[in-house]
Amino acid sequence: MISTNYPTRFVFALLSHGHGFPKIELSAFRADFFDRITKTYMISFLSYILIIPGPDPGPDRFFFSVALSSFCRARAGRVFESNSLLLGCRARAGLYILSRKGISYTIKLYRKIISDTLKRIAVIWGAAFLGWALCLCQPPLVLAGQPSSPLNRISSQDALLVAGPGGHVIYSKNETRKCVPASTLKILTALAAIHHLGKSHRFRTEFYQDPDQNLKVKGYGDPLLKSEVWQEIAQALASRLQGFKDLILDNTYFVHDIHIPGVGSSTNPYDAPIGALCANFNTVFFKRDDTGRIVSAEPQTPMTPFALEKLRMLGSNTGRVILCQNGHETARYAGELVVHFLKERGKVGQGRVREGVVGPGDTLVYTYHSIFTLEQVLKEMFEFSNNFMANQILIALGARVHGPPGTLAKGVRVVSDYARDVLHLYDIEIAEGSGISRKNRLSALGMLAVLRRFAPHRALLVHEGGVFYKSGTLKGVKTRAGYIEDRSGNPYYFVIFLNSSHADIDSIFECVKNSLGNG
Repeated sequence: MISTNYPTRFVFALLSHGHGFPKIELSAFRADFFDRITKTYMISFLSYILIIPGPDPGPDRFFFSVALSSFCRARAGRVFESNSLLLGCRARAGLYILSRKGISYTIKLYRKIISDTLKRIAVIWGAAFLGWALCLCQPPLVLAGQPSSPLNRISSQDALLVAGPGGHVIYSKNETRKCVPASTLKILTALAAIHHLGKSHRFRTEFYQDPDQNLKVKGYGDPLLKSEVWQEIAQALASRLQGFKDLILDNTYFVHDIHIPGVGSSTNPYDAPIGALCANFNTVFFKRDDTGRIVSAEPQTPMTPFALEKLRMLGSNTGRVILCQNGHETARYAGELVVHFLKERGKVGQGRVREGVVGPGDTLVYTYHSIFTLEQVLKEMFEFSNNFMANQILIALGARVHGPPGTLAKGVRVVSDYARDVLHLYDIEIAEGSGISRKNRLSALGMLAVLRRFAPHRALLVHEGGVFYKSGTLKGVKTRAGYIEDRSGNPYYFVIFLNSSHADIDSIFECVKNSLGNG
């Protein structure tokens, strides 16, 4: 006799497509080449295996299954135990099973059942193996376990997070630890600016003439007043002016001498001061000619008297440097450029360049609306990771939301309120808008919230193929955050905050990228 242990019954449960037992679907066995007795016996055999427990049920139990199956065939699969039905079917089943035809069919049927079972088991195990293999390809979970994986060098001072297109976290390490985000903080600053100003916003600069024929310039923090822009402004002014005496600079839209935490006293451009009225990011690009004379390294930018004086004091040979550390002097440099470009167009000032304010009796002559939208400004800020531009936007944002004059505190308040009220980030610490300060603190989970909100604007970031990112670097700090798109353009999110010098951020990023199938 055939022993029907638990594994055998489990296999046949699989064969029944989850319908279970004891009910048997007769439609699965109805074929034209089976006669009536064959149908009865086949269902009897399955019933015998599925519903009769025990190591050796014996022939009497088998006759019971035959009787049951006969009734099932007549009643469309309904199970009903009737003593009279059992007695009537038992003799018929016994005669059939002893016949040569019955023995031959039993062997064939058993072989077919075993063959079908093995096929189904192969499919099930094949699918299971495929799923197991796909799970193994879900890094960094697997990669992090390899001794040589760069992810193993992430210390307790660092943080890493990878999330899927829906924002669900795939892998994380120290994701709640508040880290120094460095320049990746610019993404949050940009997000707050888009929220309050809109991507089509344009900065403005106003020009007035007072009753004494002095020309006044009032700045509103435009971060992209470059030499080429000042030339266009001079061209527009030249057609509106008969002449002017003094050039008066009004930079009161920002308070003077705003100190940005983290900014040093070097001449490097990343330490450039901010102000309501500026030119060329408050920097000068110069070189020395064959005679050793200081000249401008940019054909569109003249060497003004103020810039020449400062460069001689520095004693440098070439490069891009900042000229000063306070707002008064930065406005003066912008004013000298205006005078120079107006002179080239026949409008020569009769007085000097000085500071002042626009009064109620002054007449508005011209308003320059930037040729760059906020979207374009942000794109350039990200491309060059420009700290000056980020904090210009921050202070201007504070003045716009909370009223002039713009201050660091107002700008920080705007971004902090946005992070709390819109992004629901309650543990963030913001000291300024560029990420240059080590007082900024943000967790990887917090940055994930920023990235998810910024996703529609990710084209503003530096990108290589399907990778859009912002990186940051301070001494002993390396960060990177952004998006890795799949083949359908759906973004995966990643955040790498390394606040120790033991890990290589490029290796970690490549590990993350390759593990997502974009290597």
